[in-house]
Amino acid sequence: MLRLKSHPLTMAVIIVGAALLFAGFGTIRGMGQDAEHGRITRHALDCASPTAIDACFEPDSIDSLAGSPGDFGAVGAPDRGRGMLTSYAHCSAGDYYDIPGYPRTRAEAQASLTECRDNMVENLRHAVIDAADLLDDDGDIRSSQIPGLIPCIYAGSEHGRAKCNVLAHLGRILHASQDFYSHSNWVDSPDPARAVGPANPPGLGHTGPAPWLDLRQDNPSFPRGLISGCFDNESFLGEERGCVYAEDGSHRIRHLDVNKDTGVIDPVIGIGTTARGAIGDNFERAVSAAIADSVDKWATFEEMLVEVYGPVRADLMICAITHDDPRDDCG
Repeated sequence: MLRLKSHPLTMAVIIVGAALLFAGFGTIRGMGQDAEHGRITRHALDCASPTAIDACFEPDSIDSLAGSPGDFGAVGAPDRGRGMLTSYAHCSAGDYYDIPGYPRTRAEAQASLTECRDNMVENLRHAVIDAADLLDDDGDIRSSQIPGLIPCIYAGSEHGRAKCNVLAHLGRILHASQDFYSHSNWVDSPDPARAVGPANPPGLGHTGPAPWLDLRQDNPSFPRGLISGCFDNESFLGEERGCVYAEDGSHRIRHLDVNKDTGVIDPVIGIGTTARGAIGDNFERAVSAAIADSVDKWATFEEMLVEVYGPVRADLMICAITHDDPRDDCG
């Protein structure tokens, strides 16, 4: 049998490949993905979208947020670096099943998903704080805080200019909220041809965004029956040893068994290409809910800017974030 030597660089490549393939809705174009995160973000916020919202993003700004060929963008950044292997960045690790011997409690599963929501809340707070640097004391846009010829680079925790910082936080929020619909059972249904169990977990079958993910609320009630898959690189790759918890080979609920990460989104939402996504309209429901929730996350951010800075400064901040040349367009 051919074996790869356990060289640190070789193992890093393997881990990165696994995370890119299975960390959430797709980020890249290839290896089974088709930039699903970017497509969802564009459907929600791009001025070119058929259902464009009022405060939509112009071409360069949406490229920075949603990514473009060869560029992950802010929404794809959690699929790079440390974010790849943190469950809360992808709303994973919320698995629980009510059978004897299951290695996690309902409370532990809830805590994992709550950590994902808390991460969104924290990034929303930071986005609002960083938006202050977009304007000077006179309420004018600070040109030095707007990317020009040098684009935003979403790597690490510091991104420099205020617009880049705001977009970085918004990208993390959108990535996690979109993954919630792919990785959890909020919108989906199990395979009707198989018995319900850890390999075919129950679905909640909801349509649209989860009220629990409305970040305007403090401490909302956790949805009964909400779960996501075990966060384990081996199970992501479909290997049988992943997420095993008993000597007889019994599996926890795996990412492999519940994710709806990949499928056709443009020009219209089609059939999912994962096992769970291909069941009924599971993929379509996940994508539709993710688009609607992405719109709502942006609306929540707009509302918080108004609350913190007042309508005049907030409108100018929103214009600076969404426009490609705010120095001239946001006067």
